[in-house]
Amino acid sequence: MSNPKTALVVSAHSADFVWRAGGAIASHVQQGWQVKVICLSYGERGESAKLWRQPNMTLDKVKAVREEEARAAGEILGADMEFWDIGDYPMRISDDILFKLVDVYRRLQPEFVLSHSERDPYNFDHPLAMRAAQEARIIAQAEGHNPGEQILGAPPVYAFEPHQTEQCHWEPNTFLDITDVWDTKLKAIQCMAGQEHLWEYYTRVALQRGVQAKRNIGITAKRTIQYAEGYMKLTPTVVDTL
Repeated sequence: MSNPKTALVVSAHSADFVWRAGGAIASHVQQGWQVKVICLSYGERGESAKLWRQPNMTLDKVKAVREEEARAAGEILGADMEFWDIGDYPMRISDDILFKLVDVYRRLQPEFVLSHSERDPYNFDHPLAMRAAQEARIIAQAEGHNPGEQILGAPPVYAFEPHQTEQCHWEPNTFLDITDVWDTKLKAIQCMAGQEHLWEYYTRVALQRGVQAKRNIGITAKRTIQYAEGYMKLTPTVVDTL
């Protein structure tokens, strides 16, 4: 049996991958792909307000709850999860973390990469995660980095949808139909009890992107799209015909 195709998702916090790329993960896993999700942090300081409002809460308790939620969601989606616990608010990327990500690229040889928008005035951890994803990708392509290892090709990079698109200068140029896996994504979303206020929001986002996706397909293509995810492709597409 041949090795499965692979994809890489670099998530700043332990819930980001669910809201923004859960459909892509579930859809590709359903097709036999291996999808690795790296959560750089748990989002323990900046994205866990509901937990911090509970009495006698500690940083370790918040991290434990966030990991439990994300692992449950990842299991539903079929993702291969890693938690690197590098901290958030502020997040910092050391050379050790950067080279660790390079190693992932070279071992995994992903067909595509998903991460955050390149700008986000509301959350500086998000563009930092994307910058790390892109920088590690370039280093993984360099013959002079750890010579003798298999280098990386040029997997396309997509920015998944930020929470406030206009302020992040994010424009979707790629839509992925996730109608067939929407129920799976919704179950994963509902694992994120610490951010329950976002469940309905990202349901509305998926419906809106579904409408837009349906408006951008050919006349002979299927018109049954109800839910979709939007992505901003950051790298060129090479084709034989237009």
